[in-house]
Amino acid sequence: MALPSVMVLPLLIVIAAGIYYIYNEVMHFMAKSLVRNQVVVITDAVSGVGTECAHLFHKGGARLILCGTNWDKLESLYDSLTNDADPSETFAPKLVILDFSDMESLEDVSAEVVDCYGCVDVLICNSSMKLKAPVQSVSLELDKNIMDINYFGPTTLTKGILPTMIPRRSGQIILVNSIQGRLAVPFRSSYAASKHAVQAFFDCLRAELEEYGITVSTVSHTFIDANVTPSSEKPDSKVNSLASFVASQLTYGVNPAVLANEIMQTVNRKRKEVVLAHPIPRVAVYLRAFLPSFLFAVLGAGVKDSVLAEQM
Repeated sequence: MALPSVMVLPLLIVIAAGIYYIYNEVMHFMAKSLVRNQVVVITDAVSGVGTECAHLFHKGGARLILCGTNWDKLESLYDSLTNDADPSETFAPKLVILDFSDMESLEDVSAEVVDCYGCVDVLICNSSMKLKAPVQSVSLELDKNIMDINYFGPTTLTKGILPTMIPRRSGQIILVNSIQGRLAVPFRSSYAASKHAVQAFFDCLRAELEEYGITVSTVSHTFIDANVTPSSEKPDSKVNSLASFVASQLTYGVNPAVLANEIMQTVNRKRKEVVLAHPIPRVAVYLRAFLPSFLFAVLGAGVKDSVLAEQM
């Protein structure tokens, strides 16, 4: 007996959803098996994204080197990973103090990281310093601090790790960057500048390391927010314009667990570029490339609307 035509489309949707679910489960299982025994370095491991990555890669059997600025927090993360872990399936993480704002220490820290296992298979550069302020209020000292943490730190550590990857002709370097490395948003001048700089560095590095079989990946995301989701936010009734709508879309957050899973998949599939963002930021990136004048007008109007809203 043939199915009624009205049932065909829902049935196809259910089948497609089932196939997609099975595919994701298989890829998630494969991702865990592929990182087993791999030496994985995670910077700023005590942050939300870093902690989620640590749990994912630890469960997958990776040999973790967790880096952070606070020893107590690193030890707390160590305990959370090892307390209920199976020693036959996982490795106890190694801990390293790493502070990108202390540039003079990076040479020694790089050596310490390499000495943990003698090599590095995957380097995840996750550290970031954020700032929201008008250009005229940001001091030169703060500009330099942001550049140290967001640009000079990750690039210097990468240079320290590369000598262990090039002779082996293998490895992967992942930059957890922001979509503001592609799109500059008002009141984020120093932050966006540092993210543009580090994006360019890793784009150049990707081409230079191609011949050695080393994969360089960038994961560009929107604002990280562990609590707020787009559905729970309500637009400001006082500012009802296209510009304010775009601005609100640009601030929608990405959950750390979702981002960590994307990083795991990036390692698994050796993807070179990933953008984890809502449709509006994605469209804005294309507008910047093809219709810049329109985007500039929208962002400029958004600034005017924000000033007006503060006065109302």
